[in-house]
Amino acid sequence: MKYDIPDITLVPGGHLPPLDEINGFQVRPGFFQFPGTTLLPGGVSFTVQSHGATSCELLLFHREAEEPFAVLPFPETYRIGFVYSMIVFGLDIEEFEYAYRLDGPYDEKKGLRFDRTKILLDPYARAVTGQSRWGCKNNPAHGYRARVVRNNFDWGLESQPRLPMEDMIIYELHVRGFTRDDSSQSAHPGTFLGLEEKIPYLKELGVNAVELMPIFEFDEMRDCRMMGQEQLLDYWGYNTVSFFAPNTSYSSTKEYNREGQELKHLIRVLHENGIEVILDVVFNHTAEGNEQGPCFSFKGFDNNIYYMLTPDGYYYNFSGCGNTLNCNHPVVQELIRSCLRYWVTDYRVDGFRFDLASILGRSEDGSPMNQPPLLRSLAFDPILGNVKLIAEAWDAGGLYQVGSFPSWQRWTEWNGKYRDHLRKFLKGDSGMAWNASRRILGSPDLYDPALRGENASVNFLNCHDGFTLWDMYSYNQKHNEDNGWNNTDGTDSNDSWNCGEEGETKNPDVLALRHRMVKNACAVLLCSRGTPMFLSGDEFGDTRFGNNNPYCQDNPISWLDWTLLQKNRDIYAFFRFMISFRKAHPVLRKRLLPGHLGFPDTSVHGVTPWQADYGEESRLLGVLFSGQEEETGREDTVYLLINAYWESRTVTLPSLPEGWIWEVAVNTGDPASASFDEGGRPAAGLQILAGARSVLVLTAVSCQK
Repeated sequence: MKYDIPDITLVPGGHLPPLDEINGFQVRPGFFQFPGTTLLPGGVSFTVQSHGATSCELLLFHREAEEPFAVLPFPETYRIGFVYSMIVFGLDIEEFEYAYRLDGPYDEKKGLRFDRTKILLDPYARAVTGQSRWGCKNNPAHGYRARVVRNNFDWGLESQPRLPMEDMIIYELHVRGFTRDDSSQSAHPGTFLGLEEKIPYLKELGVNAVELMPIFEFDEMRDCRMMGQEQLLDYWGYNTVSFFAPNTSYSSTKEYNREGQELKHLIRVLHENGIEVILDVVFNHTAEGNEQGPCFSFKGFDNNIYYMLTPDGYYYNFSGCGNTLNCNHPVVQELIRSCLRYWVTDYRVDGFRFDLASILGRSEDGSPMNQPPLLRSLAFDPILGNVKLIAEAWDAGGLYQVGSFPSWQRWTEWNGKYRDHLRKFLKGDSGMAWNASRRILGSPDLYDPALRGENASVNFLNCHDGFTLWDMYSYNQKHNEDNGWNNTDGTDSNDSWNCGEEGETKNPDVLALRHRMVKNACAVLLCSRGTPMFLSGDEFGDTRFGNNNPYCQDNPISWLDWTLLQKNRDIYAFFRFMISFRKAHPVLRKRLLPGHLGFPDTSVHGVTPWQADYGEESRLLGVLFSGQEEETGREDTVYLLINAYWESRTVTLPSLPEGWIWEVAVNTGDPASASFDEGGRPAAGLQILAGARSVLVLTAVSCQK
């Protein structure tokens, strides 16, 4: 087997220094510059750092044993600066797990929490034991330990798609929930392999990027509780235990000392099918929580470095989860940068979505920074040069930076204003026409192309947090009673509309309206400048039964119900068509050369062409995209017409030069035909009827085609 390891430094004369012996094991100083473990023939290098510790011990355990079979104190000569490093020879990595114990001062007011009785997980652990089976706490008494792993995955001739941001169509999903339900007919439900089984479906749908909700090691049993007969877990996974380790319970088999083989195989096959992989990463807090939370890793190594602390030693809580990582401390910066580099080099990940990313721009006292060193270093890091950096540009402490997140033309943003403004406009709220037009045009009022580039906005209407698209038009209020907090959790600002009846119904008129509203939202999202993202299951009307915060629901509330794919086949067909339509029309994705039709790149219209109506009661928008492809010279002109009013409106289309006509590709308000026409239907002149609460999409076509 080939190992990629550093050379062991030779003493003068070319000989290895003599071995030391500690508690029966032959050892020598290790690789101080390589945190975590480094596997080499005949031994393992163990390297950790702590600025405040006075001593460190390496603990070796047989698998799942309660007590260590060996305790190896690091000699003072095995410490350089604040780094402890030791090579231990004669170990079989298949047979042991490891952890650390540190001693040092304990003074809570100074943020020092060293406790030599605590068994600590390596912050750079590549694999974590204790959670290999979902929903089962293995040996809860001994906490978390790490395994040494082999990095011997064969990537073959694998190459990454490297899609431009404007060409991406992002599909957000939860690895377990995507195939856990029996209706998925997966042979390996709820796992990486189960997701791999669904790649043909993803290709058929047309998405070219999957955004995976947290897959770093987390403990779903962290706040396990019963609500009636239902066991509630930390299902979403936004409480990280280890940043370098994939969640072992997402693998279909126990991998032990093979480094994320099933996940790597999934990524390789996704890439082979032209689909990129974006990881949802949580660097704003950890599962250790606040003063009442456990101490299993960072608190025990350097609590006052890894976390933002008040002057009295309490935890700042800008995450809403009890603690906040001290992201702009140099030690934490290095941890985060090393982590991202690791996932890019060892797992070939294509991008990252940063949860509550505004925290990454706070200083050690919690105040926002002008040029946050962490964000800047990630923007210019050479290893991360080709990956997508997507910020959720707000946090739970009230710092809202949509449109102003530090970028260096590298960071893009989840555009929360796109979600809010389009939701309101599409359901018919007043005073939203101007805002809606800006969002459809790529939010130029938020993202100056000269400062942010052309692709700073990730547009979305729905994501894991909040209503699904179907529920957005089925519920006026959240229904989170099953979460056990008396419906007080989750946002009250849903900008939703139940179309006349709350929740499930058999009323054919209400159901028809819901189908139309879902299609309207889909058409607008996929005809907007910026990168579109939608939630898995939205393409076939998946529901969470009005729960807008199912973070703890490991059951059919959160699992995709694949029977809805057949039940709502018209919605699926519409999504598939709109994705294909977007790919066929580059003018929807980027600015083209000036065309010969005489239209500007973008323009906004009302009932009358060239007369946009941004009045308080305006509920109709026409957005025109036009240009010429540089490569082919093809004219590409698309007209998006939205009537959010509850009555039909007759609209005049912009005039075209002689020899050109308008063709209707989409008309969600035409009861006499399907919502879309793949071949296009010629419009009957320049006058067109926009039905109540409907969307039309038209293209300019040469009569000579």
